[in-house]
Amino acid sequence: MIAACEMCVGSARSSKCSTTSDVVGYRRAFAGIRSIRLPSHTPRLRSGHVRGRREKPTRAMSLRYIGSKSRLASVLVDLIGPPKATQRLVDGFCGTGAVSLAALDAGWRRFLLNDALLSAGTMAFARLTSQRQAPFDGVDGYEEVIRYLNSLEPDPGFIAHTYSPLSLANCDVERKYFSEENASRIDAIRRSIEDLLAVGDVTEVEYRVLIADLLQATNAVANTAGTYGCFLRDWTSVALKPLRLKPRELLRLDTEVTLEIGDVNSLRTDPTDVVYLDPPYTKRQYAAYYHILESIAYGDAPEVSGVTGLRPWRHNASVFCYSRLAQDAVTDLLLRIAGSRVFMSYSSDGFVDLSELVGVLQAKGETARLCAIQEIGRYRPNRVAGEQAAVQEWLVAINREDASE
Repeated sequence: MIAACEMCVGSARSSKCSTTSDVVGYRRAFAGIRSIRLPSHTPRLRSGHVRGRREKPTRAMSLRYIGSKSRLASVLVDLIGPPKATQRLVDGFCGTGAVSLAALDAGWRRFLLNDALLSAGTMAFARLTSQRQAPFDGVDGYEEVIRYLNSLEPDPGFIAHTYSPLSLANCDVERKYFSEENASRIDAIRRSIEDLLAVGDVTEVEYRVLIADLLQATNAVANTAGTYGCFLRDWTSVALKPLRLKPRELLRLDTEVTLEIGDVNSLRTDPTDVVYLDPPYTKRQYAAYYHILESIAYGDAPEVSGVTGLRPWRHNASVFCYSRLAQDAVTDLLLRIAGSRVFMSYSSDGFVDLSELVGVLQAKGETARLCAIQEIGRYRPNRVAGEQAAVQEWLVAINREDASE
């Protein structure tokens, strides 16, 4: 369940919303995802047609993400260490990619990213994309296509009709996640990015970068307290600012990145890989807390429910978020996953008894140890949580290199 935060609107009670199947969706480009018909008109981006200000490239990630390791990333990478030769780093719960990005400074260049959420994986992938991998030659350059997308007129679609005050026309809830104008801009830009891929003006890699840029821009104007479990009753000044995409600073160095979206237990790793895992610690289900970003990433128009317009998510619920299942789930994962060295972040706020976990691993023949990292402030969705104590971060380290030699 998603608890409504203070000054927010959102609960599990139902609302009488009409279906959203009449709203045109977008084709999904990722293999294995159901496709939705494209609009018949697919405008091409032509050079010299775009007016508007030039956005300054940025490296900043404005997204506050539950469990993000951005504050600990450099410490974690120091403990993980540099790669041996062409060794690959597997980031099994990559989130927005904070640890993998920090690993670049330690010499890592090969990555396997995995996350249950397409939105998170897309943002992580974009952060590790190089200029050579995304030259945007088909649209006269990266900054030019950003200017083009920012120049589009608002065009209300699924996001506007579902998550802005326009929702009141379809149901008994006036959702205020986004202003009508910003929600309509999200729809217009999302549709245009899909069109650019469909006609071949951008590559699959460039497409992912643009979707990540839209997700970041969307979050920057969201009328929320940090996640999408609820929206605020009153508009914040940030939410009323116009949505604008900003080009990121693509990497100058080359990387080899594979992105997988799915259950970490289905991830195929090699015995030579170094694996970093950061499973959920508590009952917060990421698929529910970031449901709107998922809808934008997939470009679909799902049936939604409740005051918050929640998309179906229980099929994507994490076993690690259930207190009665987490201990066995974490133990099984660490014993099963292949890798020369395996690291797992965890928190004193979590369900798993780490001392018991390390004892079981050692009894199974693993060379495992528990390392205290540091205390950090707890995620604060509301005033009450902000008054609670900091949490201790831990790292479980398994070394199989000696056993394989």
